[in-house]
Amino acid sequence: MRPGIALIGLLVCLLAGIGAICSGCPAEAATTERIVVNRFSGVAIEGFDPVAYFVDGRPVQGTAEFEANLWGAVWRFRNEGNRASFLAHPEVYGPQFGGYDPADIARGVTVAGNPRFFVISAQRLYLFSREDNRNAFAADPERFLYEVGKRWPALQEQLSQ
Repeated sequence: MRPGIALIGLLVCLLAGIGAICSGCPAEAATTERIVVNRFSGVAIEGFDPVAYFVDGRPVQGTAEFEANLWGAVWRFRNEGNRASFLAHPEVYGPQFGGYDPADIARGVTVAGNPRFFVISAQRLYLFSREDNRNAFAADPERFLYEVGKRWPALQEQLSQ
């Protein structure tokens, strides 16, 4: 393939809004939904296994072999045990605030969390858009959660059902 043709193909993908389908383009998350999902596939938290954060203490990629549909999102797991645990207690294992960054929610905006920036606090999973937000939250979760408690209900109402 000629370089000029490849560049034109990439530009067409980006202009058409289907960048996630093209090789080498990052997937985009929908930030208008109650749960942050890939807007093309419907997969939550970029396909990472939400139970693995608790079991392994780190993000672990799930597989299409072990999927569950819940809350309008597709969740992926690395094994059947993690899938079963999630389905038994999604309120524990699912990311809080639908995967939106609680530090940004505290400021009054909804920004999708990045599954690579996480904190488990009080047995709950929180995802953050930036490392700085994660670090600030980890230093004083109560302060952030107090602010989130005041702002989240109104922000949640603005998100699609």
